[in-house]
Order: sequence, then structure tokens, then C-alpha cells
Amino acid sequence: MAEITPMMRQYFNIKEQNSDCILFFRLGDFYEMFGDDALTASRELDLTLTTRDRRNENPDERIPMCGVPHHSAEAYIGRLIAKGYRVAICEQVEDPAEAKGLVDRDVVRVITPGTRIESSMLDEGVSNYLCAVCAGEDGSAACFAELSTGELGVSFYPAGDDSRLLNDLGAFMPAEAVVSSEATDAFTAFLTDKLDCLVQRSDALFEYDHTVDTICAWFSVDSPETLGLTGSKQAVRAVGALLEYLKNTQKTDLSHINRLLVNSGGAFMELDIQTLRSMELVAAQRTGEKKGSLLWVLDKTKTPMGRRLLRSWVLRPLVSTVEIKRRLDAVEDLYANTVARSELLRALRDVGDIERIIGRIVYGTANSRDLKALEYSVKALPSVLALLEPMQSSLISKLKTTDPLTDVERVIRETIEDDPPFSVREGGMIRTGVSEEVDRLRALLRDSTGAMAEIEAAERARTGKKLKVGYNKVFGYYIEIPRSSSETVPDNYIRKQTLANCERFITQELKELETTLLGAKDRLAALEYEVFTDLRDRLAANVGRVQATSRAAATIDALCSLAETAVKNNFAKPEIDVSGVLDIRDGRHPVVEVMQTDALFVPNDAYMDTDSARTLIITGPNMAGKSTYMRQTALIVLLAQMGSFVPARSAQIGLVDRVFTRIGASDDLSAGKSTFMVEMTEVAEILHGATAKSLILLDEIGRGTSTYDGMAIARAVLEHCTDKKRLGAKTLFSTHYHELTAIENEIAGVKNFSISAKKRGGDIIFLRKIVPGGADDSYGIEVAGLAGVPASVIRRAKAELARLEQSGSAAPIAAQPTQDDGGQLSLTDVGGGEIARTLQKTQLDTLTPIEALNLLFELKKKAEDQ
Repeated sequence: MAEITPMMRQYFNIKEQNSDCILFFRLGDFYEMFGDDALTASRELDLTLTTRDRRNENPDERIPMCGVPHHSAEAYIGRLIAKGYRVAICEQVEDPAEAKGLVDRDVVRVITPGTRIESSMLDEGVSNYLCAVCAGEDGSAACFAELSTGELGVSFYPAGDDSRLLNDLGAFMPAEAVVSSEATDAFTAFLTDKLDCLVQRSDALFEYDHTVDTICAWFSVDSPETLGLTGSKQAVRAVGALLEYLKNTQKTDLSHINRLLVNSGGAFMELDIQTLRSMELVAAQRTGEKKGSLLWVLDKTKTPMGRRLLRSWVLRPLVSTVEIKRRLDAVEDLYANTVARSELLRALRDVGDIERIIGRIVYGTANSRDLKALEYSVKALPSVLALLEPMQSSLISKLKTTDPLTDVERVIRETIEDDPPFSVREGGMIRTGVSEEVDRLRALLRDSTGAMAEIEAAERARTGKKLKVGYNKVFGYYIEIPRSSSETVPDNYIRKQTLANCERFITQELKELETTLLGAKDRLAALEYEVFTDLRDRLAANVGRVQATSRAAATIDALCSLAETAVKNNFAKPEIDVSGVLDIRDGRHPVVEVMQTDALFVPNDAYMDTDSARTLIITGPNMAGKSTYMRQTALIVLLAQMGSFVPARSAQIGLVDRVFTRIGASDDLSAGKSTFMVEMTEVAEILHGATAKSLILLDEIGRGTSTYDGMAIARAVLEHCTDKKRLGAKTLFSTHYHELTAIENEIAGVKNFSISAKKRGGDIIFLRKIVPGGADDSYGIEVAGLAGVPASVIRRAKAELARLEQSGSAAPIAAQPTQDDGGQLSLTDVGGGEIARTLQKTQLDTLTPIEALNLLFELKKKAEDQ
């Protein structure tokens, strides 16, 4: 095998230290990949694969190689990260001009799914969380960080309370998780199967004494207790491990992560991942897209940080009546001030992503255009704050005092050109007057044209020849003389290049001008970069102020969005109390109402309390709207507790601590669970996690097994939920087991309601109205007919239903022959009803005899083909 070169030895040494990453190795203007990394990158990125040492006669000893230009590497890296890979960026860490031999290189950053900060790799409306999870005898803890914004928070969960941790993971939906070896299999299974985020196990990161040192050094404190981390060893381990992970991967200043939020529990409503998905809070269940979700209806935000904040409000409703009312009062202020709200929405369009821009500034990756974006964003803030003046609610009064950052706007405006270049290394971004040396060098370069003209005129006069002075990047400055007059030139001319029609020469005077001007150009670019980095450092020193203003701007934007939605969609302000009463008048489903464009949405009332109406049994046909009614009731509760107006004429919402749903289920074949097993698992989690203050939605419990088994389970679950001694939670219970409606007369607190529907001939009309009492029929056969089940099957089902109702027995009977209709063949039974549809569309009165015969021939052929 050929001897390895020093450069490749350097590559393999660095690769060995980052074996779990694809190594982007900087060579000139390219990032190169070698060996297995090259094979992976070429496959995942559709790159052309070549080899190093192509002259090696043995193909097996050639090293696979591929690369991407450094200026466009971000897009390629983003694609690799999206596929779950980690990428280590290896740069030259010394000036090649000063290097003796091989240029020193080292990894300057490791990019992972949870540590992305580049705007091209992130959804501007979704936070990108990294989390650390650990567990011990005293409980468990999870720490979440958003590197692009500097957000950092931790929660501790007592032993035996693993469900709360899983619920928080479902709400934050981290892109990447680091897990201690003590963490239970339930945590890792949830992270990999439910959230599909990268999971890494690490013991060294979670070593307690080391995590204490990391936290104290990071926040410059004497002990973690100073930050509120008292009585929770696991919380200390989680925070320290996450910070150490960031330090090891990012290898740069992360001072924008300067505040730790400690969640002691009780501030937000917990929603399990099943409820998040079935209620379609941030994504439609069928498509996974934002459209069709509650967030889609509410989101009228104009700024990226406002969009992210509103999303967090949807996922984490409040449980404090004081905080809910503060938010509702602010929304009411904006709702009532129509002109101010409209002007605010217009003004907020000029506010960019301040939160992530300041993160890139501190991180050191912001360019001059990022700074200008910050300037323009801050410039819009005074007008935004001025528009809040007429409003008096406590939350908005606090927002009025927001720092407008006028000094930040001024220093950027006075330093950076209005339209700076993308690159910060090539100059052209610093304004005149900022630096005397920058101005002097620019003047020198500007005068170079005049200097060249003077030399050209002097040489023409001296030689009497038609010459010109020119410049290109390869040969620098030169004197060009036509070939016809180049035989005799002055002695001080030095031939530089021969072309077809001319000769090019240099002189000592031109060489000196070239040295001066090229030196000035390089010096100017370097000096401008120094001025830029000095400004960036000064802005980074104000990170706390900028972050506080960013949070305020996001809050204003999110509140405006809720107010605008309330106006556009006719929402009303709910009353929030702790009475336990849920009284909704003319409630509507906020999403279905918007999506349903072909008919008006039928509103319905809902009344529940902790005494006479704890449980509502809802019966009625499929497709009539039972699930819609249940979901709209829960969504109105969630909207109210996130501080939003609600789709109803009026609403009194007694605070609930949790919302649980069991709506729809499917097989989990990978886990070896049938549909019924999944259903029962979800029911078990609800019954163990709910309290008397919870709201429970149960849809068709027990239908995955035999009739009597299912009915028995459904009744037992319903009794458990209703019984105050066992649970006593407010429960919406939809079912097709009409026998369960008898419970209304047996157990206090149970009320029967049904979705009204009317039969008209063989059809069924859904009235979509909730009325007291149980349904008089399931209308299942009629619904099957609406779904397109063949008419012969519908007739057979009706006959069997009549027999069952008459006999009261479910015993099977012998199959009936197809001639039970007297041998009459129905046109709807042939060709999937195609013959009947063809005849219905045909204008028989206009057919000619030959056309009628042809039609009859075609229909007969279709019938014979069946």
C-alpha cells in the first residue's frame, strides 16, 4: 500500500476523535470527505464520488473522496442533519501564509439535530430543542435548551411520576436527546418510537460532581442552589450534562444561554402525546401538516418569535386563574382597539427574528446582513410600543415599558452600509467616517484609476507608442503594446506575457503601484472585518437586553394574533373560575368551522359540573358529529386556559388540571399490540393519571372486542370515571352501546344526550344538534349505504336487523340465497352500480333507434363481464 501523506494522516487522526460524525475537512475552498464518510455523503447528497491517489495502480488502495464548496456547504449539511447524521466541521486554525509545512486543522464545531442555528436548517415557527434526560432513586429530570434562541429550562419529577416527564417530552418534541444510562427503557422507547429523535446514552456527561462544576462555571455562581436547583440531584445532573454537551460540540461562546428557568410543576397543564395528536393542536393527524390544526386557525402572527411563542401557548395551557385572566384581559384590550390592533399587525411585519439573530451574534456566525436585519427590526419597535398606549390591562402596561433598544439601532445604522455584501471577509460593509484608516485605504484604491491613467499618459509620451495600462488577477498590472510596435521598447520594460496580437510588459513603477494597491485591498478587507467583529462583540455584550425585548415583542405579536382570530372568527371572552362548572353556549369547533365551507356549522351547548352532570353519555349515528362535539368542548377549554377567546356565544370554564382523550386507535404492530390492546393501554393511562379536576373524552370504548365484553368494559370504565369515591372527573362518553343509557337512572351525575338525525325514506339526514336523551336508533345501516356499500348488502343487513330485533337473539342463521328478492336482479348490484348511473345520465327521449340498440349492447356486455 502506498505511504500515507501527512495531510491524510492529519485527516485520519481528526476523524478518529470524531468517529460518530461525518467529517467536513477544509481544503482550500472545499470541504472534502474521505473513506466511509465520502461513500455516505455521495449516497445521501447525490455527490460525484472520486478517489484520492488515482495514480495508485491498485484500485483497492485508492481512498474514496467527495466534496462540496465551502460557501454552499450549509445546504448540504442541513440535508445530512435532517437524515439524522452528525457533522463535524474541521477548519484551518492557522494562517496558511504563516504556516511552516502542513496547516494546522481542528474541529471547530459539531452540528447535530439539536444544535442547529442556521436559519436554512430551521423552521422559523418551530423551536428546535435539545434535551438531556436522567433518572435516579429520587426521581428523574429533563433539561431543554434551544441553542438558536438561548432558551434553557429544567423540570424535576418525583420517583414514580414518569408520565409527567413523558408528557413534557411530548410537548417540547426535542430534535435530539442525550440520556443517562439509568434512564428507564420507557424514556428511551418514547424518544425513539414516539418522537423519533436521536438518542445518545452517556454516563460521563451525567457525573454529579462534574455537572455541579459545569453549572457553577457557566453561570458564575458558587452553587447550583443559587439558580433554584434545590433538593433535586437529578435536575443538577440534567442541566450540567446538557451544558457540557453544548460546550463539547459547539466550542464557542454561548453566553446567550444566560438564564435558567426551573419548572417546579403546576404552572402549565400537562397534555399527553395522545391528546396532543388526537386533538390536532399543532398538526393535523392525517397529514401531519399545520393546516387543519388549532394552531393553523389561531396563527395570525407576523414575527417568527411570535409564531414560536404562540405555538408554545397552544401546547402548554395555563392552570393559574390569575395568569389566564391577565392574558385574557390583554387580548380583550387588543380586541376592543380595532385601529390600534390593525396598525400593530402592520408594524410587526417589519420586526424580524430578533431572538435568533442575537443568538447568531453571540455565537459568532452573524454576518453584516444579520446586523442590518436587527437594526431594521429594532427601528420598528418604538412605533409598536406607541400603539399600546391606549390600552390599560396589566400585561400590556408591563409591555409598554419594553426597552426599545434605540442605541442598538443607532450603532448599527452608523457603522454598517445599507446594502452590505453577504461575505464579511471581502469588505464593502463599513460606512465612511467610521474608521480613518478604512477611509484612507478606500481613497487610495479609488485613486488607483487616476494613478494608472497618469502612468499610461507618461509612457505614451515617452515611447510614442499606442499602449495601455491594464490589470488582471493572474498577472497584476501590466503595459500592453500591439505586436506591430513591440520590437523596440524601453530598457526598463520587462516582458511578462505574449499574446496573439500584443505583448505585455511590467515596470518597476507598476510593480510598486501593484504592491501598494493590492496590499491596501487586503488591509482594507481585514480592517473592515476588525471593525465588524468589534461591533458584533459590542452587540453581544447587550444580549440580555436584546433577549428581553425580543420576548416582549413575541408576546405582543402572539396576543395580537389571538385578538385578530377572535374578531375574524367571532370568538367570545370566556369566564375563568375554579367552580368546576363547564357551561358553553352555542359552542363551535374552531377548526371544522373554518374548514367547512359548503355549509354553516351547527353550534351546540355543553353543560357539565362536579355534581349533577359529571358524565355525559352521547349516542347517535356515525358521521353525525359525536366526536366533533366532544373535541370542540375540549378545545374550548384548552383555548380558554391558554388565554384565548373561544368559539362560543358565551363560556364559563371551571379550571381543569388535565385533558385526556381516547379517540380512535390503531394497531401498534412493532410493539406487538392489537388495536384493542392500544385502546385499553390508553384507557389505563387515563384512569391512573386523571383527577376529579380533569376533563376526559372517551370515544367508543370497548368496540375492539366482543359485544358483551366491550359493553362490560365500557360500563365499568364509565362507572369509575363518574364515581366520586374513585375519580369523579368530568367525562364525555360517546358510545353505540344503547344499553349504557340506562345508567342515567342508576348513577347520580350521569346525563344522556344524543346527536339528532332523521330518516327520510331510505336516506338519513344529520341535524348535527345535541339534544337530551339517548338516540332512538344507531342508523348504522343507513350510514353504510351513504358510504357506498352495495344495495344488496344493505337489504340483507336490514333483513337480519329485523330478525334480531324480533327474536332478541344474536345467534347466526343460514345464509340466504341471492334469489330472496324473487329472482329480480337489481341494476345497482351489477357493475358497482355503473349501469344504473349510465341510465340515469342518458336522455332516452333524444336517442335514435340505432343509438338505443348500441347502448343496450354495451350495458348487456357490462352485465356479462361481472
